[in-house]
Amino acid sequence: MTKDLSMYWKKNLRYMVILLTIWAVVSYGFGILFVEALNNFSLGGFPLGFWFAQQGAIYVFVVLIFVYYFLMQKLDREYEVDE
Repeated sequence: MTKDLSMYWKKNLRYMVILLTIWAVVSYGFGILFVEALNNFSLGGFPLGFWFAQQGAIYVFVVLIFVYYFLMQKLDREYEVDE
């Protein structure tokens, strides 16, 4: 029995757009656009804007990779396309 996979791809695309938007906001927004405002706060002794530009965006990106992995595992099982 094959399911209509168009909904599968729509959900997959929605996941990617949401996660990449989060990544763009964190890396570009927090690391470049809002750096001056974030530098009023500190994390581990470093200004928060500097921290996001140097490390925070990388950490968020790695977390988003795992989130995408788990979302896709669930989606694959839902549409019976898992291995």
